[in-house]
Amino acid sequence: MRHLRIATAALACAFALIPAGVATAGTGPAPAPTARTTAAASTAPSADGNPASLRARAAGVCADAYQIGSTGYITRAGKTVASVKQFYSPSCARNYGYVWVWQSFRDAVGDYDVTSAVYSYSQDEVLGKRSWTNTTAQEFWSNGTSTVSECTAGSGTVRAAGDPAPVGGYSSKRC
Repeated sequence: MRHLRIATAALACAFALIPAGVATAGTGPAPAPTARTTAAASTAPSADGNPASLRARAAGVCADAYQIGSTGYITRAGKTVASVKQFYSPSCARNYGYVWVWQSFRDAVGDYDVTSAVYSYSQDEVLGKRSWTNTTAQEFWSNGTSTVSECTAGSGTVRAAGDPAPVGGYSSKRC
């Protein structure tokens, strides 16, 4: 019985040393945007689309771009080979097309050709189109388009070496 009292007293003392106001992640109010620390953004390419990636920067994608609409897919011979997305930048008032080529396709075919663009339903035109031939890259951004007030979709094509024509896909229509 005596050991039980000593153990209880020791436990009570241990709990007394823990601060009462311990905060855990997700508790309390969020800090104001100006009070948040800004960690260095990753420049790694991503299937989700990273506007800070090296290829996005080379295409002039604005840092605040984010995906709008739902992802579309490019299929070849019944298999998905790439994803197609559309991004929007509020600060630059631009839309961008984005194509991410799946690793399984890259492993199977060697080099390929890719296009990335924004399709404008209002103008019935493919805009901001960029093309790559004989590439093995995975991430492709179109040029920015001034189509923010129009109905648009991200557009992309992929053509494996030896295929007579490209296969294409679109993200969802966004107005």
